[in-house]
Amino acid sequence: MTSKQRAYLMSLASNLNPIFQVGKSSLTPELTAAISESFNNNELIKIGVLKNCFDDPRAIAEMVAERTHSQVVQVIGKKIVLYKPDKDKPKIELPR
Repeated sequence: MTSKQRAYLMSLASNLNPIFQVGKSSLTPELTAAISESFNNNELIKIGVLKNCFDDPRAIAEMVAERTHSQVVQVIGKKIVLYKPDKDKPKIELPR
């Protein structure tokens, strides 16, 4: 992913609210499955990391991206943005 594409996705994600929250129990298999399932409806997902989660948000982002076969767009503070294009009909058209 180029920096131009990443910037475009960040601009789209700025209006999104977090769909999921990672809390005290950190990244559970159930949460990972729910995030993976939500990529069926959304290509761009924002995840919030709560204050009671002691894991590093960057590490959580990398683990989720690896497990869901998505890409980390950005991690700012305790917010994670992930992108996974739809294989059949992508809704978001990335700039070249």
